[in-house]
Order: sequence, then structure tokens, then C-alpha cells
Amino acid sequence: MLTAIILAAGMSRRMEGENKLLLPFGDKTMLETTLDQIFAAGVDEVVVVTGHEAERVQVLLKNRALKTAFNPDFTSGMTTSIQAGIQAASPETQGFMICLSDMPLIEAAIYRQLADVFFEKTKTEQRVIVQPIFENTPGNPVVFSAVFKNEMLALEHPEGCKPVVQANREFVVRVPVSSDSILRDADTRADFEGIKK
Repeated sequence: MLTAIILAAGMSRRMEGENKLLLPFGDKTMLETTLDQIFAAGVDEVVVVTGHEAERVQVLLKNRALKTAFNPDFTSGMTTSIQAGIQAASPETQGFMICLSDMPLIEAAIYRQLADVFFEKTKTEQRVIVQPIFENTPGNPVVFSAVFKNEMLALEHPEGCKPVVQANREFVVRVPVSSDSILRDADTRADFEGIKK
């Protein structure tokens, strides 16, 4: 069992006052497009972490088979949202796929590829971190086996799990993927215009 944790709590500070997750992308919003790809990949459990404008985000999640977790500390950085997602995940899960909700170009096949590598590696190893790379540049999402749960929950670094990756380099499995979508998020208006279809 693998849990996808979708981080949808941020304030979109660099998006000139707009909540980027609600921006139109194709015929849906950016968040819905990202979720559709994750669901199409067949991930066992999906947890969406909300925070900023949680009520507006929640509207987009109706009628989907997922869990939500509200992060009251969303202004403190991404790590608190990851931790809220981990705590909401099933205790049975074997791992956490940490997904950014502003990367709508990542297709289901890439999420599936990373999940398949994770399950293959965890047959023989307990400590596994799966990281996609495109032309030698690491991107997202990153998958952590559940054995790292306490390490992730104890993190005080505000901007994600990079310290866990750096402290466990020997357990990192780098997976070459065929698309630069794993590098392309939408932090700014220019980024967003660059990824729009």
C-alpha cells in the first residue's frame, strides 16, 4: 500500500494574490488536473492537505475517494503539511509519495513508474527513497518508505524533506523519467504561463 500526500495548503505568495491551485488549467483547475493524474496512476490512498483557503479547495475535492487533512500551521512552511499528511495516512501504508499540487504536467505514467520502482525495491529493502530525475536533475514527487515516518515527523526544517534525503543518500533510488514535468512547478505567474497547455 502506498499513500500519495498532495500538498494543497500553501499561500501562493508569489502568485500576485491568487490561489494558484484554483487557476484554470485546461478545462479544470490546476489542483484537479494534478489529482486526476495521481488517481489515474492507481495509488492506493490519497491524502490532500489543506490550509490556506481550505473551504475553496475543499469544494474541488468533493466526490473523490480521498482523505483530507487540515494543517493549521500552513504558514510555517511545507514540512508541517507533509507531517499533517503522514499523520492522516493509514497506519498500514508502506510508503509516502510526497506530491506537489502545482505540477499538473506530471502524467499518470510517471507516478505509476515511481510507485512500481518503490514496490520492487521494498521487496528486499526496508529503507527506500525513490526520486525521479530528468537529465540528471532530481525532481518531484519523492517516495519515502514508511520506516522514515518518525524521521519525517521530527523534521524542523520548514521547506520539505530534503534533510531526510541527504541523511540517507545510500538508500536513494534515482529513477530516470522521460519528461521534464517533474521539474516544472508553478510558483510564479510566469511559471504558470509557461506550463499552461
